[in-house]
Amino acid sequence: MSPRVSVLLPARDAAATLPVCLESIRRQRLSDFECVVVDDASTDATAAVAECAAGADARFRLVRGAGRGLVAALRTGLAECRAPLVARMDADDWMHRDRLGAQAHALEETPDLAGVGCHVRIQPRSAMRPGLREYETWLRAIDSPAAVRRERWVECPLPHPSWMLRTRVLRELGYRDVGWPEDYDLLLRLLASGRSLGVVPRRLLGWRDGSARLWRTHPAYTPGRFLACKAHHLARGPLRHGESYVLWGYGETGKNLRRALAAEARRPAFIVELHPGRLGERIHGAPVVRPERLPSLPRLPIVTAVSGAFARGEIRAQLRRMGFREDVDFWCAA
Repeated sequence: MSPRVSVLLPARDAAATLPVCLESIRRQRLSDFECVVVDDASTDATAAVAECAAGADARFRLVRGAGRGLVAALRTGLAECRAPLVARMDADDWMHRDRLGAQAHALEETPDLAGVGCHVRIQPRSAMRPGLREYETWLRAIDSPAAVRRERWVECPLPHPSWMLRTRVLRELGYRDVGWPEDYDLLLRLLASGRSLGVVPRRLLGWRDGSARLWRTHPAYTPGRFLACKAHHLARGPLRHGESYVLWGYGETGKNLRRALAAEARRPAFIVELHPGRLGERIHGAPVVRPERLPSLPRLPIVTAVSGAFARGEIRAQLRRMGFREDVDFWCAA
């Protein structure tokens, strides 16, 4: 018989953190799980740690990867998963004892959800910089499928190690290795396909930050590649019907997004700004106008590009007062 949940755990040179990770899985209150550990050609004792866990508990299995990177390891492990639900996990993180049970319950109670995440606690706390604290606070505000969809163009609204997805959906869409973050790419494709992703609004994952994490070391996870992924999916989603759009905001965030969208053959017809030095000018051929002009402009998709959550909230409120609908007429990005 298949277990209720498969934990998909790729690991490479993770011997220092893997024991704590595996112990947090072993102690789950939901006991009907399997854990598929994919050792991606580690040069340390990662395989030995996984073998020891498997020898002591038959719910753990070691699978050998070929050392071709994270996406290949995820594909290898996914092929071995036997449960109808797959929970992602990273070898340097740990999970609360309720995580698997709470997420499985959420998916079993809500059949129209393709998957759920959960809130995270980033560690170590002493090394957290203000930007990372703001990111954690932003993640905690995402507490529903509507919030996941609304915030998807800002950042990845569900940290990858917190995901639990239906296995059939994950196998249908799969992980892609296309030179940008595979998790953000998959999340945007899931939402574009019409599926919904929810959140268990509890901090059920200890998410370890550090200099060795892929999002700090691998070229596919640089801010530029993250932005390229966002622009690619914006062009094929909200901006798919034409080359022109309205860009609200031309600070550093707006400039970077405009550049990334230009690489996808999407160019702003108008730029909305409050900066008095820009009003009345043209930027890359686009007139710079005040927000009050929006209702009189040609009906084009509006993309806002500001970095702060408070500023995005103010813009959202202003656009709604003008009669624009989020996810229909306008989209908030960062």
